[in-house]
Formats: sequence, structure tokens, C-alpha cells
Amino acid sequence: MSSRQTTLSPTKANLALATLFLGMFVLGSGELLVVGVLDRIAADFHVTIPATGTLVTVYALGLAIGGPILTALTMRMDKKTVLCGASALFIVCNLVAALTHLYGLFLVLRFLIGALQGLFIAGAFMAAVAVVPVERIGKAIGIVISGVAMAGALGVPLGTLVGQTLGWRGSFLAIAAGAVPVLVGAAALIPAVPPAGAGVAHQARHAFAPRVLAVLFLNFTVFSAIFATLTYLVPFLQDVTGVTGATLSVFLLAYGAATAAGSFGGGRFADRNAGRTLIVGSAGIAACLLALYLVGPVAWLVAVALLALGLCFYGIVPSLQVRVIALAGPGGQLAQSLPVSAANLGIAFGAFCGGIAIDERGASAPVLTGLLFAVVTIPVAWLTGLLKPPADARSPHETSTPVPQGVDTS
Repeated sequence: MSSRQTTLSPTKANLALATLFLGMFVLGSGELLVVGVLDRIAADFHVTIPATGTLVTVYALGLAIGGPILTALTMRMDKKTVLCGASALFIVCNLVAALTHLYGLFLVLRFLIGALQGLFIAGAFMAAVAVVPVERIGKAIGIVISGVAMAGALGVPLGTLVGQTLGWRGSFLAIAAGAVPVLVGAAALIPAVPPAGAGVAHQARHAFAPRVLAVLFLNFTVFSAIFATLTYLVPFLQDVTGVTGATLSVFLLAYGAATAAGSFGGGRFADRNAGRTLIVGSAGIAACLLALYLVGPVAWLVAVALLALGLCFYGIVPSLQVRVIALAGPGGQLAQSLPVSAANLGIAFGAFCGGIAIDERGASAPVLTGLLFAVVTIPVAWLTGLLKPPADARSPHETSTPVPQGVDTS
């Protein structure tokens, strides 16, 4: 264990993790809320719906590119300060977004908000692993990730409801208000988490090592598989399964609830053996997508397949994070921001491929596209399981992130 790790009582550690969970939920909801109010934003700014969809793209770019850049720039700062600063700027940017009538400025703000979320995510993971014993690192990461899962399950419907009630500007004000308790909690409940001693160049050498890039590629393929299917799940449910109206929301919420449950359980599996969890989970995702395609016309079997898919998907997300941290060794601080970048690239690529498939082959084609990506993840997961952390992964002078259990360091 690193000498830099913070020791907290179980109660204080749980309060710190609850704060990080809330932060991930609020910031994740802020990412997704525009999906439910795109039409209102388009009408207000007098732009087309496709043009308004750029808001989703620039946010993803902010997460994927801006997040790691901000993480590198703040590497020498205490992570408590980083979390408080990211929360405060998140509030300010959302307030300005809610008030502006300049669409160009709105796009810039969405990029900045995405970058701030990426910075918060990296800081949250570092704080989470610093406040728990080594044997609970996977569980702590699972709790933090579950905030994202809950945002995915509830962010769009809640954002749509608030947007319909208060207008889209009201939904942005609501997100800003929701981030206030996150800022207060970070200031009051997160302990000081000193930065790593190594500089950016040394961190980058380990964070972008081939062994880490291999797991990031696995992260990319997993998210490509899921979002090639998930992006076009509604047309599949409507045209193949025959589900319409309010029942659609029930299916989507059930999937979202399964992802939240999967992230909690996945943290425990990551503590036991992250490499094996990735292999089993990748095979499970492929099996679920195959089942979804085969049982498409049978509604109750589709529901079962979606529940299992949500459990398998978010059941391996904590292990993806744990493996990246462990394999980066002294570069763990910078590496913690990279899985979200790989995930967002996978989301964009998967959605793009799924869109081509549905245009050419119909509503079932995105599921087959996702299955193709999922099959690729299985051997990739097996190969990454053979990788070992660097010899200096436990150096207390270079990293504040201890190596999780379940990772062979021999």
C-alpha cells in the first residue's frame, strides 16, 4: 500500500464515497439532459434538430479530450481542491449556459462542462481509492461508477420531465442547483488527497504504455458493442418486439436499473479478480446480444435479455478502471482519466456503425453489429488478462494509487 493513502474510519469513508456517487450522478445527468430537450433548445436558438445534436458531440469531445488535458494540468494539485474546483466551475458554466442566447457560446460551454466532468471523474476515482483499504478498491470504484449508471437510467427521463415543466433553461438551472450539494460535500467530507510525486512526462510514459493501451482498446470495443445496439434500441423494441408507448420507458428503465446493480456487484468482482471478470463479462455481453437478436419478437424474453445485458455491461466497468490503474503503475493518476475517453470514443463509433446498419439492414441490424464488436472483446479480454503491472507499481514515491487485489504483480 502506498504511504500516501488516506486512512479514514468506515463511516467517514462511506460519506466520502456517497459524495462522489452524488457528484457522478449529477454531472452524468448534466451530460444526458439535453437529449430530452433537444427540440426545445433548437426552437429557442432557431437552429435545426441535427445542428442541436452537435451539443452531444462537443460534450463527448470535452470528456474525451478536455478531461485528460485538465487532469494533466492539475496533476500537482490536491485532489480535494480539484474536486471542489471542478464542481464550482461546473455550476458556473451551467448557469451561464442557462442564461445565454448565443448558440456558439452555448457550444463552447458544453465542451467545457464535458471537460470538467472528465476532470471530476479522474479526481473522484483517485479520492475513492485513497479513502478505502486496498482490498476494497474495486468496491469503491464500483460505487463511484454506479453514479454514472444511475444518471444513465434516470438522467434522460428526469431531464425531459424538468424540461417539460420548467423549460430547457430550467433544467440547466436544476443541474446547477444539484451540483451545489456536491461542492459542499466535497469541501466537507473529502479528505486531502496529495498528488503523485512524479511529473506529467513520467506519468504519461506509464499511462500510455502498450499494456494500458490494450485495456483502453478493450474499453473502446466494449462500449462500441453496447452503443451500436443501445443507441437504436427504441426502433428495435418498436419494430421487432412490438413495444410502444409508456411500455418503452419501462424497458429502458429496467435496463438502467440493471446497469446500476451491475456496477455495485462489479466492484466486488473487480476486487476478487479484475482480469477474470473482464473475460466472463465480455462473454456474457456477447451471449446477451445474441439472445436479444434471437428472441426479439418475444417481449418478456427481450426484457430478460436487457436485464442481463445491463448487469454484464456495468459488471465489468469497474474492472476496466481497476486494470488501467494497476497496469499504469506510477502513471495511475493520469491513467484514471483515460477509460472515460476510450468509452466516449467507443460510444461515438458504435453509434455511427449502428446507424449505418439500421439504414441498410433494418431495426435488427444494430444488434448484430453490437454482437460483432462483442465477439471481438472476448479474445482481447483474455489477452489483457495476461498483462502484468510494472515492477514499480507499488512505489510510494511515485503513485498514490495502490495496486488492487486480484492483479498479479509477480
